[in-house]
Formats: sequence, C-alpha cells, structure tokens
Amino acid sequence: MAGHSKWANIKHRKGAQDAKRGKIFTKIIKEITVAARLGGGDSDSNPRLRKAISNGRANNLPVDNIKRAIQKGTGELPGVSYEEATYEGYGPAGVAIMMEIITDNKNRTVAEIRHLMSKNNGNLGENGSVAWMFDRKGQIVMEASVGEEDVVFEDALEVGADDFESEGGFYTISTEPTNLMDVRDGLEEKGYEIKSAELDLIPKNLQKVESDDVPKILKLMDALEDNDDISHVYANFDIDESDIPVE
Repeated sequence: MAGHSKWANIKHRKGAQDAKRGKIFTKIIKEITVAARLGGGDSDSNPRLRKAISNGRANNLPVDNIKRAIQKGTGELPGVSYEEATYEGYGPAGVAIMMEIITDNKNRTVAEIRHLMSKNNGNLGENGSVAWMFDRKGQIVMEASVGEEDVVFEDALEVGADDFESEGGFYTISTEPTNLMDVRDGLEEKGYEIKSAELDLIPKNLQKVESDDVPKILKLMDALEDNDDISHVYANFDIDESDIPVE
C-alpha cells in the first residue's frame, strides 16, 4: 500500500494541506453535499456523510459551511447539482493512476484532466484499464507524534484495524471498508488525533520509479490534486525517499 500512503505522506510533509486549504474546503464541501443528497442529512444513519463531516472538522472547515453543504445536498437550500465519476490513466514510468471526480460538468472536467495528463507525460486511459490494479480499503492517517509506534499499533489492532504502516513521519492504518468509521471512532476515543480517514484505492502491486522520473510523477500528482473537480488521486508508484525533491 506504499503507493497511496507515500503520496499522502509526501503531501502532508510538503505542507500542501495548508497551502491549498481553500481547495481542500471546496472538495470536502462537495463530498458532504453529495453524501447528503444520496444518503440523507442525518450523519448517524449515513456513514459516508459522517466520514465527510469528520474530515471537514479535522481540516478546520467551519461548522456553518458543513451545515450549508448538508442543506444543499438535502434540497433545503438551492445548490449546484454534482455527479460522480472515475477516470483512469497512466503517468510517467508507466505509473497507474485512478482519479475520483465530483463535478457539475463532466465534459469540462474530462477535458481538463486530459490536458493535465498530456502536459505532464501521462495519458488518459479507457475505463477498466488500471482499475483492476487497486483494492478499496479504509485508510486512517495520523502524525507519528501521536504516540510510540508499538503502542499505536496495538491500539489500532484492538479497535479493529487490519494493517499498520509507519513512514515519513506518519502512521497509516488500514481497515475493511465497512469498518473504517468504527476504527476511526475507536482511535479517537483512545485520545488520538486523526489527520484523515478515507475509503481509498490501494495498489495491489507497486511500480518502481527511477530517480529521473520522480519529479515528473510528483508534478503530475500535484497538478491533478490541484484540480477542484478531482476529489481523490491514487497511484501505484514506489519511489525512494532520497529521490523526493526538497522544496
């Protein structure tokens, strides 16, 4: 699972979460709106909405913004009609890339993605071209400063986690998709601060990227992440920490 967790850790370490807070807010608000539209505005009976609200709070999204997003999703307030889609493609060095989209205009979004891919040594693929290379898993990310690795590992297993990884100053805890929020809640009850909790696509196998191609794949991933309509980007790259450019 290093392909996804490594990208998540690189983003956190580069400070992208703070530098692009406005974009993060936009993406979380879209997710809350769609979740409320599909499953209703009660987070107790809508796990997807509960997860989106939790991530909003973890990223300091104002309560009023969360409330308005829910009301737009349920129809209590007027709002944009969003639809979801998944796109697939290849990046530099043959890296497989999956993109989850929430957009109000699919034609605009796919044109933007095609442009970003071709501009950054990648190409958009057909549906199913790389999806088979990924599995859906719950992924909980915490900063390593929350506690000693052995202790956090034991606590994670105790509340139902399946796997645990420590890399780049972050802990990544894996769960079954249906168990994500239970594990997240269990860790919070033990006093841990959660950085994010998502249902992610985890690569089954990793594609080794040599040093010359590392800046290219990271530049493409940054460009895709920067697009407002792309809610999540996943890739199966494996890169050496020493090859990551220092900013």
